[in-house]
Amino acid sequence: MTDSPKPLKVLHIGKYFPPYAGGMETYLRDLMAAQARQGLEPEALVHQSELSRTSRAELYETGEHKLPVTRAAVWARLLFTPLSPTFPWLLNTIIKQQKPDLLHFHMPNVSAFWALFLPGARSIPWVIHWHSDVLASGHSLGLRLFYSLYRPFERALLRHSARVIVTSPPYLKNSKPLLEFQGKCEVVPLGLDPANLTRPNALIKQSDEAVLRVLAVGRLTYYKGFEFLVQAASLCDNTEIHLVGTGDQENKLKALAKELCITNRVVFHGHLTDQELASQFAVCDCLCLPSIERTEAFGMVLLEAMSHGKATVVSNVPGSGMGWVVTDGVTGYHAPPEDGRSLAESLRQLRDNRDNMHQLGNNGLARFNQLFHIERSASGVRRVYSKAIGNVDTG
Repeated sequence: MTDSPKPLKVLHIGKYFPPYAGGMETYLRDLMAAQARQGLEPEALVHQSELSRTSRAELYETGEHKLPVTRAAVWARLLFTPLSPTFPWLLNTIIKQQKPDLLHFHMPNVSAFWALFLPGARSIPWVIHWHSDVLASGHSLGLRLFYSLYRPFERALLRHSARVIVTSPPYLKNSKPLLEFQGKCEVVPLGLDPANLTRPNALIKQSDEAVLRVLAVGRLTYYKGFEFLVQAASLCDNTEIHLVGTGDQENKLKALAKELCITNRVVFHGHLTDQELASQFAVCDCLCLPSIERTEAFGMVLLEAMSHGKATVVSNVPGSGMGWVVTDGVTGYHAPPEDGRSLAESLRQLRDNRDNMHQLGNNGLARFNQLFHIERSASGVRRVYSKAIGNVDTG
């Protein structure tokens, strides 16, 4: 009798983890739960989402599994980047105690660079999950200066990695940092677990079917492009915009809605609970993601909308995965970035042909089930792991 193989132990290095609300964080939770169902032993090292001088370890319950998660203390933040002096010590400690077979880095994440200086980390195969480039944005001098310091470490991390996971074909094709590492890159689309999505307590009906109710979800910051959605609302009668999220652009967006005389048609919901957000998804007609930069690499909220059977409207930013996730004219519509008039035209098409709008939503649900369910994504990641650890059998 031969001994059964030991389960693969994977240490994920991430930025944050639920209950922090973010696309990368939701994916990491769902991926780890799916990996546990596959028989792997996943663990995560992330940052606390609040400022703290104390780190903590916990077992995060998903209902079927308890996922080990260590949250490193965050002493400060700089340009949305958590600064955690204890992170390298925690990383080294977990590697020594748990002896993972593989490190899975979710990038961008400055704290991942500590692995370059830890012999224990360098002795284990690395897989990098490339969620987004760090763009030297023309909108932010601080980000441009930051990236000049970040880039050498980023390149060293890529050079040492065994494999690199990229979330969509367009992003792989257009990512400058990945150009010299194409040979170790592989596309595995992100995914969601619909079972983890909160559903509304009761069926909610929209009060006025003549009004197109557009949902937009995300941090109210410059690259999300919400100002162009507000402009689109001013050019499209019988349309309401429901913005969910908070951020530094909130006052600017409210002032724009007032200037355009549409404060009665642009609703700022702020931060919502999962139950409240589920109700917004239930009552909306469509979701719009009008982001203007490749910082929006994929758009996890698009998957959530598609899983609800909702039509989607996106800015087709060159090199972003948004236009690949949403099939133009099939699951939703594309509009050029930073173009309120084109967004308005897409919204008018949905408003004036509800049968087609519902068909787009049904098509989106079918595409979600075919490509973006978490089980499919987890299977793709596992095949990449097999290659990373030198197993030629990747089936």
